[in-house]
Amino acid sequence: MLAQLGIDHQVRSIISSSLLAVCSTHVFVSIAWDCQEVVNIKNLMQIDAGLGQVVATDTSQIPYYLVGDEWIRLPGSLKHITVGPAGIWGINKADSIHKYVAGNWVQAAGLLKQLDAGGEQFIVGANVDDTPYCLTRSATVGYKGPGSPLPWTGLPGSVKYSSCGPFGCWAVNKNDDIYLMSNVNRDTCQNNRWSQIDGKLSMIEVATDGSVFGVNSAGQVSTRDGITASKPEGTGWSNVPMYMPMKHVTYDLGRLWVISNSGFTMVCTH
Repeated sequence: MLAQLGIDHQVRSIISSSLLAVCSTHVFVSIAWDCQEVVNIKNLMQIDAGLGQVVATDTSQIPYYLVGDEWIRLPGSLKHITVGPAGIWGINKADSIHKYVAGNWVQAAGLLKQLDAGGEQFIVGANVDDTPYCLTRSATVGYKGPGSPLPWTGLPGSVKYSSCGPFGCWAVNKNDDIYLMSNVNRDTCQNNRWSQIDGKLSMIEVATDGSVFGVNSAGQVSTRDGITASKPEGTGWSNVPMYMPMKHVTYDLGRLWVISNSGFTMVCTH
């Protein structure tokens, strides 16, 4: 194909050598993104980044917290973990909810299969029946353990995965339909209900700066363009090229973290 484009043998050799060097060092270059393998952690299942912090769980449900280049093992066993303005929260295999308080996990009332701490100090999540819930800022920040009030507020609709940022909450349902709920009141959980957004995604994450990324059922990664405070729904989706199918994505402070279907983890920058 290079020959058909009129590229001579010497140039083709240079390009081929460059590609070989890229592959051999596990650096993956895509359009506008440079991705490198995260070599000191294996078999991750889920990852979340927010406010400069990164947490993850692996296929053995071991939770981790990133310090520098070192993944520090956290206590307990979790299938899902989240970090953001609302703190660090996690869910175990029994769907029990926990908040990380003073170096230990403190169980909270309720059962959820997924939750997100990326809202403005409030939490959203979904239970096994895809019923979405919200926890107000005062209850989220103030929760210290049994005895602290924990008034979960039911949200409308049916979603399997949700995530919030400064301009609203995004979610996907069992059919991979995408929804946005803007202007969620952090003090009351009052909302404008869900508005459907074009496209299909199997999971979605909102960054602290409002950026939105997601993965579809084919493992393709997308980002939402044109998101602003006055236009929280954005203008459209752009593909983020990856060289293998992905299952999970999160973004914070210019770093895009992605996990492949096989548990291979990369961090990508512009």
